[in-house]
Amino acid sequence: MKFFTKYMFSLRNKIKIKKEHKIDIAQNTRIRQCKININGKNNTLKILSGANLRGVNIEILGNNCTLVIGENCVIGEGCYLSSREDGTELILGSGCMLSRNVNVMTSDGHDILKDSTRINQAKSIYIGDRVWLADSVTVLKGVTIGNDCIVGINSTLTKSIDAGSVAAGVPAKVVSQGVTWQNECTY
Repeated sequence: MKFFTKYMFSLRNKIKIKKEHKIDIAQNTRIRQCKININGKNNTLKILSGANLRGVNIEILGNNCTLVIGENCVIGEGCYLSSREDGTELILGSGCMLSRNVNVMTSDGHDILKDSTRINQAKSIYIGDRVWLADSVTVLKGVTIGNDCIVGINSTLTKSIDAGSVAAGVPAKVVSQGVTWQNECTY
């Protein structure tokens, strides 16, 4: 915890952690100008080796929630990662790239009632390895994204997509399959 405290507060991060939680941040990560808010009981935050976050808002609200950022992920400014409501998980695989202003949320944030019964329960989100979410993508509760996927700019993903898919639109639809991508741009 000594490393965590020194590291997190020295890079203009805003940290708000209430009660006891499991926090595991690898030493060779870059976390700058981020906001981390953890509230509830027995929540877990893991940021694995090589992750690079700048200007990201991480929120874990509820009990027994988990948020994992995989190895060598790059997450851009204005991104919002939220594991909210009891028992939800937001798992981001290794080598993912989230461009600017990406929102990934396990909950709608408010109850929707029908005949006095809540109809919009929170659901976990699982994002595979080497997934690229372009600028301003939104990933909603209950979605699973397979490995090597690409989601196009300004898209809203409401349903799961298989590995090697390209999805785009609102709501996002699969427009191509059998693809992969690389970090380098060849000119």
